Amino acid sequence: MEQAKIMTEEDLNRTYLRFAHQFLEPYDNPAQPAIIGMQTRGVYMGRRIISIIEHKFDAKPDFGVLDVTFFRDDFRTKLKMPEVKITEIPFDLYNRDVILVDDVLYTGRTVRSAMDALMAYGRPRSIRFCCMIDRGHRELPISADYVGLQIPTHADEEVLVKVKELDGEDSVYVLKGGGKYG
Repeated sequence: MEQAKIMTEEDLNRTYLRFAHQFLEPYDNPAQPAIIGMQTRGVYMGRRIISIIEHKFDAKPDFGVLDVTFFRDDFRTKLKMPEVKITEIPFDLYNRDVILVDDVLYTGRTVRSAMDALMAYGRPRSIRFCCMIDRGHRELPISADYVGLQIPTHADEEVLVKVKELDGEDSVYVLKGGGKYG
């Protein structure tokens, strides 16, 4: 499998800083938006953005973790038992501005599942979506409000966002011949 590195650790750090600024721009109170990281890599990305907001803006927005496994429209069609991860939203979503964070936007189905899951926990005032990579190939009318990089891909390619906590490095790769991912 051929791979090409398209973002380095420095690129990612610069993008996290940009996201932190963009998340707070619309609000007078930097604690207004609640940030929710989508399992798995979106959680680590969200924590990085929260850390920047804490250090640069002396604010601590609420942070939650969301697993969308049982909200996916394809979870019953897979042969193997789905791997369920933790959902932890330790604050009320009612009338909150929520920013969902995930690594890759592909068909839009995972984001749709995340919105369904959020509605099961409460009724936010607004939901925005942030992804590091938008690789195209949408099947639903979903778009990201905050995007690190838009990369047109082929269906046989895979985009892999790596985070140190899981993968030992911070980087983004496009893998040729990798199949569907994201």
